[in-house]
Amino acid sequence: MKDYMKIYQEWLDNPYFDEKTKEELKAIADDPKEIEERFYKDLEFGTAGLRGILGAGINRMNVYTVRRATQGLANYIISQGGQDKGVAIAYDSRHMSPEFSDECARTLAANGIKAYRFESLRPTPELSFAVRELGCIAGINITASHNPGKYNGYKVYWEDGAQFTPPHDEGVTKEVLGIEDLSSVKTMSADEAKAKGLYITLGKEMDDKYIACVEDQVANMDVIREMADQISIVYTPFNGTGNIPVRRVITELGFKNLYVVPEQENPDGDFPTTPYPNPESREAFTLALKLAEEKNADLVLATDPDADRLGVYVKDAKTGEYHALTGNMSGSLICEYVLSQKKEKGLIPADGEVVKSIVTTNLVDAVAKNYGCRLIECLTGFKWIGKQILKEETTGDGHYMFGMEESYGCLIGPYARDKDAVSAVAALCEAAAYYKKQGKTLWDAMLDMYEKYGYYTDAVVSLEFEGIEGQAKMKRIMDTLRGAAPAEFDGLKVLSARDYQLDTIRDTATGEVKPTGLPKSNVLYYDLENNAWVCVRPSGTEPKIKFYYGVKGASLEDAAEKSKSLGAACEKIVKAID
Repeated sequence: MKDYMKIYQEWLDNPYFDEKTKEELKAIADDPKEIEERFYKDLEFGTAGLRGILGAGINRMNVYTVRRATQGLANYIISQGGQDKGVAIAYDSRHMSPEFSDECARTLAANGIKAYRFESLRPTPELSFAVRELGCIAGINITASHNPGKYNGYKVYWEDGAQFTPPHDEGVTKEVLGIEDLSSVKTMSADEAKAKGLYITLGKEMDDKYIACVEDQVANMDVIREMADQISIVYTPFNGTGNIPVRRVITELGFKNLYVVPEQENPDGDFPTTPYPNPESREAFTLALKLAEEKNADLVLATDPDADRLGVYVKDAKTGEYHALTGNMSGSLICEYVLSQKKEKGLIPADGEVVKSIVTTNLVDAVAKNYGCRLIECLTGFKWIGKQILKEETTGDGHYMFGMEESYGCLIGPYARDKDAVSAVAALCEAAAYYKKQGKTLWDAMLDMYEKYGYYTDAVVSLEFEGIEGQAKMKRIMDTLRGAAPAEFDGLKVLSARDYQLDTIRDTATGEVKPTGLPKSNVLYYDLENNAWVCVRPSGTEPKIKFYYGVKGASLEDAAEKSKSLGAACEKIVKAID
């Protein structure tokens, strides 16, 4: 642990730090616990970049930690000989996002690296698209995704348009950690950077190219033309980046009845009506569902603040109730629709592939098999799906058809390398039009899928462990489970245990051990009898351990009961670990 009081005093004494920062730190002079939390360690720069609470200190998101991260990235880019390619920069609606993105551009420019910064907030998938479109060596996105308003973050993308993976994540992290004196970081004024041609502003031209690619993913324009005025859509961007691009796409495709939640329409880093702007949260949908009742909407859509994840409610015409679709459900429904349309047109090649993360529903495995596609599993995080697309392109083996992860994200075409809620919105509106022509709702289509493939139900138990004590607790949980794999979960026998950190899959009956075939990661996975499974992993962006699990039932009710019981068993296991 660092000498946090010494570092705290250095921040107060060093003229490099501005007066506003020092005033904030003086205000906590009588709170040693708060000083410790802010200074006991550097804000961790990991495989997802940075994410943390806004404020002064080395364990907080501020202009100084952002500059440090950018200097480390610049050092790595120069070591790779990529400084002439430039870096694209985007940001969301959070507090300090414009300022942090500007700091990034000026630090890059001071290192002789051209920065392409968007003129105003843009969705994450457009940043991924822009990296590839501009031929950049890297990208930076200032966002904390769906976290509460006190957070912000810093994501790094590599030249393939995906968030960075080994060896680049390790290389950048090493460079960032090597910067101990924050005042040594290079910077220059924006005016000087622009005068030298090192600070370029991105705007409408890039928007148009990105939106064109999103609209190119439409599979059945005829059905949209026929049914566009019969579909009613409620949408909310949760005061984030999705408002303009989502409305543009839906309108340009021809849908006539779009209603945007007014209280959540405009950018606002306080997220006043959604303290936790997460499309997984029912509370976040309160206003949207109220508007949906008023407008008799067919579907209710919400994008998170950086518009890479999509939450969905669909109407049951028989009961009038709006049913929530989990990320597993909406992703599988989009996959089924897209592949069915492509099959009808003969557009599924022999080497077509559907890619998913290891914690994503096995329902999509069944969908892929039905349409003759290979199912490829990868680690959690859409960057690994992006890496699989890159592998297909570079080897010529495999043709990307669809990718998804359980955390409410999917990508239909390879124009970007991150999940895209703007495109997912378009696909679900198109699917709603297609099924409505058949006299069905999207809920009917979901039930049809269950009847066709089986009643798969998947969920996650997310347990939060904040602060220093929380970190120790999370490590203890993982160490305990790794040291002795449970023999069963909720009475379901463990058939095999995968340890992605040790790269092993152990058959519990025979003891046979084989490799996982995936990169090392601190993840444990248990294949259970009766088509059930459990996966345990610490979050890469939040102080949480997540237990993902899935079951297959004989009906919705049966699957829900089995899922609830398995989830309770997972929590019980954690409570038993001191």
